[in-house]
Amino acid sequence: MVNRHVIGAHYGLRDWLLQRVTAVVMLVYTIGLVAFLVLAAQTSYEGWKALFDCTWVRVLSTVTVIALLLHAWVGVRDIWMDYVQPLGLRLTLHIATILWLLGSFIYAIKVVWGV
Repeated sequence: MVNRHVIGAHYGLRDWLLQRVTAVVMLVYTIGLVAFLVLAAQTSYEGWKALFDCTWVRVLSTVTVIALLLHAWVGVRDIWMDYVQPLGLRLTLHIATILWLLGSFIYAIKVVWGV
């Protein structure tokens, strides 16, 4: 039996599965929005406002934003882990990425929920 020490990006099924599941969530949401555009007789500001005033649309939008941010985190984190060798620089990039994603999440909540 060979002992394998994996250092670097998180190898494994969890990250692979997270990327696929979040991609499916974003795809379903996008298909729903495209269907609304195609099926809506008139897409005016009032139509969009009425759609996004529905709580279920806001919840689905929030879930999609979370999926997008998780998808981005796994991808960018793997890039930093694979291609940035100096540990200090890699840690700085991880922290900057987390702060950027957190800021994006807070702003998305403000936009979607009107907080």
